[in-house]
Amino acid sequence: MRILKRNLKKGLIKVVPRTLDDLWHLYNIIYKGDLVSGRTTRELKMDVEYSRPKKGKRVSVLLSIKADNVVWDRSLNRLRVHGRIHEAPEAIAGRGSYHTLNIGVNKPVTIQKEEWLKHQIDRLDRASRYEVPPVIVVSIDSEEYCIALIRQYGVNVQVESKARLPGKLEAAKRAGALQGYFKDATKMLRTIGQENRCAIIVIGVGFIKNQFAKYLENEAPLIAQRVEGVKGVNSSGVAGIKEALRSGIFDTVLKHLRVAEEAKSVEEVLARLGQERKDVTYGIAQVEKSDSYGAIEILLVADSALRDASEESRLNLENLMRQVEKKDGTVIVISVEHEAGQKLLALGGVAALLRFPINAT
Repeated sequence: MRILKRNLKKGLIKVVPRTLDDLWHLYNIIYKGDLVSGRTTRELKMDVEYSRPKKGKRVSVLLSIKADNVVWDRSLNRLRVHGRIHEAPEAIAGRGSYHTLNIGVNKPVTIQKEEWLKHQIDRLDRASRYEVPPVIVVSIDSEEYCIALIRQYGVNVQVESKARLPGKLEAAKRAGALQGYFKDATKMLRTIGQENRCAIIVIGVGFIKNQFAKYLENEAPLIAQRVEGVKGVNSSGVAGIKEALRSGIFDTVLKHLRVAEEAKSVEEVLARLGQERKDVTYGIAQVEKSDSYGAIEILLVADSALRDASEESRLNLENLMRQVEKKDGTVIVISVEHEAGQKLLALGGVAALLRFPINAT
């Protein structure tokens, strides 16, 4: 993310998203009622001829709209911000009518809010400091392999494939089948790796993961050079990747990825709940009570709890976030695109890690 302009007195920040992850950050920053400005196409007013208007001509213009809803279109790598036109050149038709701004990578956008919350500014600052490439994870065992990209917002599965390898008693057949299996996985990994030249982690159950890593060294040395580690997990496929995120074995490689921080925070909430500790709470009523004591150290909020809530509920939640920040607490908005976010939703979409134990029931 590149920050071009910042004027918090006017509530205005202008940025250029540079990656798909940056679009996801903006998706979690732009709220209903924000003024969003960017370049788009709009119909130009034309003179009337013989009592009939000439056919309008679409031109590139800079428009400002008051956001009504925001849609994240990952397939087309863009955000769609829909709302009423707030400001537009005089010659442009439709002021006050609805329009959709398409925000894409390398396309400047200006966001104006009545008030920027600390966690929103921190999110932009962090995105501007660390342009973090995704990490490729290969989860492989004797039954299946899965290749996925770990992005800021979660796990993006690229390919899954099942295997039917001969048993260990048929050593010759198994060895040949295993070579074919590894060759297929390497072909897919090479294709994905060409588009995303980033670190690779191999995980899996048993010895297959190590054999695959050795195969890469012999048959695809350039890919092998990007392998940052070979780790053991108890599950195969996508389940193995989710397990690895929960357990923290990716922490060294994923140190700047939000998904790692989010997964770790939610797992800490669940661990404390499992131990019946009093320094954790969840649900809006209990969390608000904890805030009244100034007890919240980390507030976790599911992103959909902000986007999909009623206006009243959203404003109430934003006020809670504001109060926590004023008391030097940390606010983390958790993506529901990955497992940690879904777990938080099951707790009502809001939870908190507390500075000290209290009875919030």
